[in-house]
Order: sequence, then structure tokens, then C-alpha cells
Amino acid sequence: MPPDHDHDRDHLLEHVPSDPALRVKALESVLIEKGLVDPAAVDAWIEAFEKRVGPHNGARVVARAWVDPAFKQRLLADGTAAVAEMKLLGPEGRHVVVVENTAAVHNLVVCTLCSCYPWPLLGLPPRWYKAAPYRSRAVRDPRGVLREFGVELGPGVEVRVWDSTAELRYLVLPRRPDDSEGLGEEALATLVTRDSMIGAGPVPPAGARKSP
Repeated sequence: MPPDHDHDRDHLLEHVPSDPALRVKALESVLIEKGLVDPAAVDAWIEAFEKRVGPHNGARVVARAWVDPAFKQRLLADGTAAVAEMKLLGPEGRHVVVVENTAAVHNLVVCTLCSCYPWPLLGLPPRWYKAAPYRSRAVRDPRGVLREFGVELGPGVEVRVWDSTAELRYLVLPRRPDDSEGLGEEALATLVTRDSMIGAGPVPPAGARKSP
């Protein structure tokens, strides 16, 4: 009598966790058990993405530029060299160009070919950044896309769209909130959002900052 593959499959599916995080954990456990993955390597990757890469790094760069005019000048002139001063770049963060949002210019970053992204500074790209609708509409109708993100720009504001590639990745230096003059660099960094460094969102007012 042939084995009941459908029964075996259904039995296995009953024991697969529905929560994505639990699925990942279960898969990780199986791979480690079979010797296909080194637990130390997994721990190293988790630590890297939790502590060494991510939007908190980009936020530190932005906050430094807000409080240090000389650093800001270097950042806009040569983003790669300026960010390297803070020892935040990895292989995927080289060749960074920083563009500044002002009262007259708003910058928006897209990758029309895939999802090139300075992940050492911003973490992994959000799902919408990789989606085809964003990648096409950001070029064709950037104001419409920004409006959907809650960014309303006056008719006199120029919108510039920057197309990232594997060799060149962009980071937006957002405008500093008007009510943040009394904050230091560390506090300012807590205001900066990932979306604001893509150009898809503003930095919230300092008054909206949660107390540590």
C-alpha cells in the first residue's frame, strides 16, 4: 500500500505555527538540528541587524548634521567619507550621496530596478519600497505618492526624485523640526524616522517625541 503523502502533509501543516516569527524560529531550529546552519552565525546576524545596522544609524548621521554645520557640509559634499567618520558603513553602504530637504526642495528616493538601499544606515528596505507600484509611481507622480504618505507640499516646492543603484545609494537629510532648538544630538536622533530619510515622510515635531 503506497504511503499516504497527503495525510503526512496535512499532519505536518497542522503543526506549522501560523505566526511568521514562530515559523522562522521553527525553520531555524530544523536547520540548526540538521547541521545546515551555525547557531553562532545566526546570533551574529541577529546582533548585526539589531545593533549595528538600521535606521538608528541613519538617524545619528542626520542628528549630527543638524548640530554640526562643518559635518553637514562634509556630508553633502561627500556622503561616503562623512558617514565613514562615524564608522557606520558596511559593503552595502558605500557610495552614499546625501541630498538635503529645504523649504524650496523636497527629495524622494526610489530604486526603479529593484530595491537598492543603504541598509547599514536604514536597515532592510520596507515592503512598499520594493513594490512595483511605488517604484513606478514615484517617478511618474512623486507628488501623488508623497500625498499618500501624508506629505503635502506647496506648489512652489520642487520635488526631486533620486534613483538608487547598486553603485550609488541616496540618503535624504530631512528638515529639522522648528521646535527642536533645545534638543541635543542624542535627543534629535530619536525624532528621525526611516521614512524621512527616504523622503517619504517628515520628521515629527519635537513636541511629539516620547519621553525616554
